[in-house]
Amino acid sequence: MPEPLRSTIERLDRPSAYYLGRNKRRKFNKDRDGIDERERTPEEPEDPLKDATTLYVGNLSFYTTEEQIHELFAKCGEIKRLVMGLDRFNKTPCGFCFVEYYNHQDALDCMKYIGGTKLDERIIRTDLDPGFQEGRQYGRGKSGGQVRDEYRDEYDPGRGGYGRAIAEERQKEEDEYGRGR
Repeated sequence: MPEPLRSTIERLDRPSAYYLGRNKRRKFNKDRDGIDERERTPEEPEDPLKDATTLYVGNLSFYTTEEQIHELFAKCGEIKRLVMGLDRFNKTPCGFCFVEYYNHQDALDCMKYIGGTKLDERIIRTDLDPGFQEGRQYGRGKSGGQVRDEYRDEYDPGRGGYGRAIAEERQKEEDEYGRGR
C-alpha cells in the first residue's frame, strides 16, 4: 500500500513561533499570589479598532488637496476632521492623510466603498486607525517624508518623481559626468 501524500505547505492558521515561545516561558510562571497562570481564565485583549472612527488613507498623490479628499470621503458620512500627512521639514503633503468620522459605521462604509478607488489617477488604500494623535501627521523618513518614498526606484510623477535616494544617486552621477570624471 503506498504511503499517503503529505502536504509540503504549512498551515496558515497555525499559531506563530512567537506565540508558542511566549506561552512556553509562561508555563511555569506563577503570579504574586502564587497562583499558576494556567489556572486563570484568559482575558480577551481589547481590540483598538473595534469602535475606530478614524481612517488612514495612503498612496495619495503629493498634489491631492484637502478639498478633493473631503469631497470624496464626505460621500460616506459626515467628516469630523481631516488631517493631511506632511513632510516633517518642508511642511508639504507627502502622500497620506487621516479622515475622522463621527461614527464607526461611516468609517466601515468608507473602507468598503472608497478603498481601492482612484483619486488623482492613483489607487488609494484605506485602513482603520486607532485614532489620530498629534505628531503622526508627519512622515517618518530620514528626509521628512514617507520611508517608502525614499527608496522607490521607478519614476512616479504623482509622488514627486524618483525616490530621494535614487534621485541623489542620479544627481551625483550627473555631476561627476559633467566634471569629466
